[in-house]
Amino acid sequence: MTKAIFTTRVTPSYDDRPEEYYHFPSAYLNQVRAAVGDQIIYYEPRRMDSSPSSKGGRQAYFAIAQVDEIRSDQSRPDHYYAQISKYLPFARPVPFREGSHYYESRLRNESGGTNLGLAQRAVRNISDSDFDQILRAGFATVLEDSLPNIPNTNEISESEAEFRRPLVEMTISRPFRDRAFKYVVRAAYDNRCAMTGLRLINGGGRPEVEAAHIKPVAVNGPDTVRNGLALSGTVHWMFDRGLISIGDDYKILVAKNRVPENAIRLLNENGMVNLPNDQTLYPNAHYLRFHRDTVFKG
Repeated sequence: MTKAIFTTRVTPSYDDRPEEYYHFPSAYLNQVRAAVGDQIIYYEPRRMDSSPSSKGGRQAYFAIAQVDEIRSDQSRPDHYYAQISKYLPFARPVPFREGSHYYESRLRNESGGTNLGLAQRAVRNISDSDFDQILRAGFATVLEDSLPNIPNTNEISESEAEFRRPLVEMTISRPFRDRAFKYVVRAAYDNRCAMTGLRLINGGGRPEVEAAHIKPVAVNGPDTVRNGLALSGTVHWMFDRGLISIGDDYKILVAKNRVPENAIRLLNENGMVNLPNDQTLYPNAHYLRFHRDTVFKG
């Protein structure tokens, strides 16, 4: 098994849904095959789509995931799908280069510039040390928030030792994933409830809004912002129990004769969900449909 970088654009030229599968041509089959059973990092290039003149991409690493298996594309010869699980977006997108430092050491050529031939490969393998370094940069805020204050001594405490172990082991644990998911969903919605508009901050300066999965984790719903909503506690409870849902037009749906009028009055007066400023983070229609068909009692 070998860790790898998978490149995907904002508007992919391939049939990608990064949270669940990655579409690629046979030219990268060996590299993807080597990554089966191991973790990968997603990278967004400069181009937002396949047009040569396209630009505006972040040129940054933005999520971790695991490759479970490879299957053939039955409709397109010499193309394949990598089946993906354990997707988790970074709290902070990590630029491929900061000053003279390259997070992928192989991308730095002998003259100190970028190895363009390698950088333009959509799938490329990466060392464990480079991989761990990108994860620590991407999840730095979550790690700092998760660990207690470490005293400035020459001794390495148990907490610090935990911090220094390979981060891949931590990203698989549910507690860490919940913290990271909450962080990115809250940030996407500016700490504001998507269905009530309330933005409450407690006495310690922390937002009260919760992060809800649209397709539940119990049925393999991914930890992606596109499968998430920032909701106040009461609304989160109603959403998880199918008393409210969301249409493809982002209209709030209420189960008939199941929600008291005083609870309905909590919801946005215009009947619509407040959405993130970044359109790429809007709730995905695939997950919204699952909630309406499987969870919603309307």
